Amino acid sequence: MAEVEDPGPAGAVTHKHSCVATQTLKPVLFDAAESTIQEDCVIETIATDRGPKAIGPYSQAVKANGFVFLSGQIALDPKTQQIVEGDVARQTERVLENLKAIVEAAGSSIERAVKTTVFLADMNDFAAMNEVYGRYFIAHPPARSTVEVARLPRNVRVEIDLIALL
Repeated sequence: MAEVEDPGPAGAVTHKHSCVATQTLKPVLFDAAESTIQEDCVIETIATDRGPKAIGPYSQAVKANGFVFLSGQIALDPKTQQIVEGDVARQTERVLENLKAIVEAAGSSIERAVKTTVFLADMNDFAAMNEVYGRYFIAHPPARSTVEVARLPRNVRVEIDLIALL
């Protein structure tokens, strides 16, 4: 596996990993026949100052096979790395701005999102979160799961992850 550092779009730093995925197929109708398919793939990690720095051993985003997978974002201000205090609406706006910045740094956009997962500290915050969320996903809202969790990092009210097409 080779790794190459490459300045990406919008000032993002990407790390490319090339790999070969191998799948062995055993046809049902041919008893001893076996064939192998190899697919080249490139995995790039995304890091940008436009979004909060990762606060653990994970990437802000990873590009692979025509998709970009964004790690869950919380209401961290990317300039100060401090939590944006306030209600769930204010925190949701910060989270979505973080996601927007990171997906753009990866070379995609929030309009190309295909799936999000919303984690709420309290399901009673759903309506307020949903009102802000709806302003970001107008034309083609992505598939979404929303769940209430016992606790979120740094005791925030909301966390959202995102998958988008490149």
